Amino acid sequence: RIFSFLDVVTLCRCAQVSRAWNVLALDGSNWQRIDLFNFQRDIEGRVVENISKRCGGFLRKLSLRGCQGVGDNALRTFAQNCRNIEVLNLNGCTKITDATCTSLSKFCSKLRHLDLASCTSITNLSLKALSEGCPLLEQLIISWCDHVTKDGIQALVRGCGGLRVLSLKGCTQLEDEALKFIGAHCPELVTLNLQTCLQITDDGLITICRGCHKLQSLCASGCSNITDAILNALGQNCPRLRILEVARCSQLTDVGFTTLARNCHELEKMDLEECVQITDSTLIQLSIHCPRLQVLSLSHCELITDDGIRHLGNGACAHDRLEVIELDNCPLITDASLEHLKSCHSLERIELYDCQQITRAGIKRLRTHLPNIKVHAYFAPVTPPPSVGGSRQRFCRCCIIL
Repeated sequence: RIFSFLDVVTLCRCAQVSRAWNVLALDGSNWQRIDLFNFQRDIEGRVVENISKRCGGFLRKLSLRGCQGVGDNALRTFAQNCRNIEVLNLNGCTKITDATCTSLSKFCSKLRHLDLASCTSITNLSLKALSEGCPLLEQLIISWCDHVTKDGIQALVRGCGGLRVLSLKGCTQLEDEALKFIGAHCPELVTLNLQTCLQITDDGLITICRGCHKLQSLCASGCSNITDAILNALGQNCPRLRILEVARCSQLTDVGFTTLARNCHELEKMDLEECVQITDSTLIQLSIHCPRLQVLSLSHCELITDDGIRHLGNGACAHDRLEVIELDNCPLITDASLEHLKSCHSLERIELYDCQQITRAGIKRLRTHLPNIKVHAYFAPVTPPPSVGGSRQRFCRCCIIL
C-alpha cells in the first residue's frame, strides 16, 4: 500500500534495496500511472514492452511523450498486455504509424484519452480504426497530423460520438465538411482546437455552434476567413463558452464581440491578438457583461485607447478576476491605462512591448499599488547626440553591437 504512492524514480530506487523490496516495488499494482517524460525520453521500444509485461492489466495511464525511439512493434506488445489502459500520451512519438492505432483498436476498448500530436505519419486509417475499436474515446489530440482529411473525421465521429475534447490544430487539409460531421455527431463536445486550419470558414464553424451547445473552449486562431457570423453563432448557441482564441482573425469587429459578450457571460480567457478592427467598444461590452474574465490579449489591436482600458479597469471582472492583460503594440496606450488598472488586485502580469507612450515612471507607479505584478516592457536605449564640434559620428551601444 505504501509503495503504491511512489513515483517511477523512487520505485526503481526501492527495487535495489533488497530482494523483498524488489518484489514489492516492481509489483504491477504499483504501476497504474506511468509518466516517463521527466524520467527518461530516450528509451527504446523494449523498455515499453517490459513495462507492459510487468504491469499487465493494472496499467491505466501511460505517458510516452517525446519518446521518439518507440515504434509500432513495441506499442503492439503494449496494447496486447495492457488492455485496461484508459489514458495514453504518444505526443511526439514520431516513429509510430497507423499500425499503432490498429493495435489500440483491437485490444484497448477502454481507451478514453489519446494524444497523437506531432505523430505525422498518422492518416485517416487511424481514425477509422479508433472509431471501430475505441467507442469510449472522450479526448483525442491529433495536432499537426496533416494527412488527416474530412474522410477520417467522418469515420471517427460515427463511432466516437462521446468526444468531449478534440484538437485538430495544424490539420491543414480540413475543410468545412469535416466540421459539419463533428457538429452532427458530437453533442458532448466541450473543447475544440482548430488553430491554423486555414480552409475553415463561417459555414463549418456555424454548424459546430449549432450542434455542440456544451462548447466551452474554442480556438480558431489563424482561421483568417471567419467573420462576425461566428461570434453571433457562439452567442446564440454556446452560452457556456469560457475560452475563445481568435488571434489573427482580422475580419472580426466590435459588432460580433458585442453579441458575444451580451450572451456568453462565463468568458474567462480571450485571445484577440491582431483582431485589428476592434475598438474600445468591445472592451466596454466585456467590462459590462463578462464578470469572470481572467486573461485578455489585445496585442496589435492598434485602435484600443486608454478609454477602453478605463472601462475594463472599472468593470465587474477587474477587482477580483483579471489576472493577465496583453497590450503589446498598442500605440495609443499611455500611462493613463496603467492608472486605470491599479485597482485590479488580482492582476499578475501585463505585457507592454512596443507601447511607445508607456514610461518607466508609469510602470513604477503601477508597482506601488501592485508590488507583485510582472511587467514585460522594452525601452530602447537613448542614442547620444553628436559631439559638438566633432566630425566623428557617434553610436549608441546597441548599434556598436549590431
